Amino acid sequence: MRTRIYNARILTMEEGRAIFRGELQIEDGKILYAGPSDCQGTAARTAEGPGGENQTVWDEEMDAGGNLIMPGFKNAHTHSPMTFLRSYADDMKLQEWLYDKVFPAEAKLTEEDVYWLTKLAVMEYLTSGITAAFDMYMKKADSARAAEESGFRMVFCGDLNDFGGTVGDMERDYLAYNKDPESLLSYQIGFHAEYTTSRRLMEEIAALAENYQAPVYVHCSETRKEVEECRERSGMTPVAYMDSLGLFRHGGGLFHGVHMDEDDFRILKERGICVVTNPASNLKLASGIAPVKRYLDLGIPVAIGTDGPASNNCLDMFREMFLVTGLQKVVCNDPEAVPAMDVLKMATVNGARAMGLAGCDTLTAGKRADLILIDLSQPNMQPLHHIEKNIVYSGSKLNVKMTMINGRILYQDGVFRIGEKPETIYEHAEQTVRRILGDDES
Repeated sequence: MRTRIYNARILTMEEGRAIFRGELQIEDGKILYAGPSDCQGTAARTAEGPGGENQTVWDEEMDAGGNLIMPGFKNAHTHSPMTFLRSYADDMKLQEWLYDKVFPAEAKLTEEDVYWLTKLAVMEYLTSGITAAFDMYMKKADSARAAEESGFRMVFCGDLNDFGGTVGDMERDYLAYNKDPESLLSYQIGFHAEYTTSRRLMEEIAALAENYQAPVYVHCSETRKEVEECRERSGMTPVAYMDSLGLFRHGGGLFHGVHMDEDDFRILKERGICVVTNPASNLKLASGIAPVKRYLDLGIPVAIGTDGPASNNCLDMFREMFLVTGLQKVVCNDPEAVPAMDVLKMATVNGARAMGLAGCDTLTAGKRADLILIDLSQPNMQPLHHIEKNIVYSGSKLNVKMTMINGRILYQDGVFRIGEKPETIYEHAEQTVRRILGDDES
């Protein structure tokens, strides 16, 4: 399949490359050319025309109408099937919310539930310009089936803890999902959190990561209570304690990273650990505000996640981007803190690299055609003083005109191309809610 998108503004997110006018050429899911239209490009395929001249042959040509093509957003931390708990248990403290509401409801989920609930999340990801999600949840085979059937790119994160799963299961999944580098599905070693996982189990996870020289990902330092209780148990912060067990010898990532001390910053820097910030979820659960500017000043990479739809409650990267920069400006008392281009890098390049998707970070020849078309003709995008700032400061899901993954258009002008009618997905989600939550759903 050969596709040409022309008459476009293009933001490749390559270092030092500004927005330019030109075209994108794609073949078999990969970018072959991103540059000015007056150049031939490396993707040109020619055939002899009626007059003997050579003509470029395309399976599909799309006029972008002067709108912006850029890499898709990477949701670097989420729990996709938790769509069934959206707006079910709100205005609660984290521990009460988790143990009294979330865990009991999740225990009733079937494989079929997870399949349909993941499809619902995929729809929302696509409308927000998200082309890949770093998903931590149970029953991964069913989420994998939903993502793959939809054409969506999913990176699974291990969710092991004392309540379920084994290191053997995680190793099996790690090998199975990483077998084919061309697949839409991949896997990273991870576990739920220090406070839900025994020392023995964490040591086994560390040994697995050492065996494959793999990074490890985990919820960490989300609340003050979590940090204080870990100090009481181990005499160390969660970051220092887990590092002492060898979990971060090959890097990894922390989901949240809100409450940190000086030694934590040092460990993150030395180990090459990234932080995935989740501002909307952290605000709603009153967990706090992550020190994003401090991370950036220290050279610690930051990516952005929505967290799950039970705590956020939406899967909207535009809202997350604005919150990332807005919160840092106010807590640092500095309007220059965390500028728009830094935020766009977090939402695209840094997210891709945090998830192990180095082939999906920029619009560069040889990389995957995971991209979005941003509608610049909407009033919230006018005037076009600085397009990248418009995206972060005034952009919304309404500006996502098209979402493409692996060269395939999955969402365009409000229409989904994922193999299922929206109504079918909504009905299955409602059936799950009625069966599991019953009268409690209101």
